[in-house]
Amino acid sequence: MVRRSVMFSPGDRPELMRKAPGTGADTIIFDLEDAVAPQRKDEAREAVREVLSDPEFDPDCEVCVRVNPTGEGMDADVDALAGDLRLDALMLPKATGAADVDCLDDAFEGATPPVLALVESAAGVLAAADIAGADVTDALVFGAEDLSADIGATRTSDGTEVLYAREKVVVAAAAHDIDAIDTVYTDFSDTEGLADETDFAIQLGYDGKMAIHPSQVPVINDAFTPADDRIEWARAVLDAKAEADAEGRGVFQVDGEMIDAPLIAQAERVLERARAAEKI
Repeated sequence: MVRRSVMFSPGDRPELMRKAPGTGADTIIFDLEDAVAPQRKDEAREAVREVLSDPEFDPDCEVCVRVNPTGEGMDADVDALAGDLRLDALMLPKATGAADVDCLDDAFEGATPPVLALVESAAGVLAAADIAGADVTDALVFGAEDLSADIGATRTSDGTEVLYAREKVVVAAAAHDIDAIDTVYTDFSDTEGLADETDFAIQLGYDGKMAIHPSQVPVINDAFTPADDRIEWARAVLDAKAEADAEGRGVFQVDGEMIDAPLIAQAERVLERARAAEKI
């Protein structure tokens, strides 16, 4: 499962939810939390259930629902999501520890889809490894906006105020071999800024990035799609590895570059992203 772009769609807007797969996002999130006003929660639950139970709704992308936090409407969300629905994953907001993920798991009574856990508070950042280690956690998702509000930080364009947390989330995810999804870029009209920030997230080791508008999806997907020369390099590395393995050699080189395990892992990731973009 590749999650380059993870796009939100309001849970009380069925017409937008049905259009969401057409954006090209790898994962679409039907949002029952922040995107829905408190007085419209029940209406949103009904709308999400109606879309997910429609046999004609069968997109190629991953379909996920962001439920409300533990103790703040999550149980009602779980009740609405019971039964035979097209539901591939869940997003849990405001996770502060593995216990929050376990609570969601318990609510589904053992039939829990993979969980994308949002780390968006000081407590969540400090417990990132604990959250990543929960049985049903399949990705850590970094939420810079809520974190900034929680710690009283002022958001800046270079993001130094959240860099420690951003790095800790990706490290915790990598330690547990799960995906790391980067925070939203709130100015959806600034495609250049989004491209730059996505490139930086890739440098940090993130596997994907959240989107709040359809126009952001192609920018994010393009950033996570390797260039042709990078794909050629990755193929050369893995071909050389296969040859070295066949000859019993542990060390080999490609174009004068000594190749070790980290570079092999990079090559494998490059080809995985290229396949997701249908470039190979």
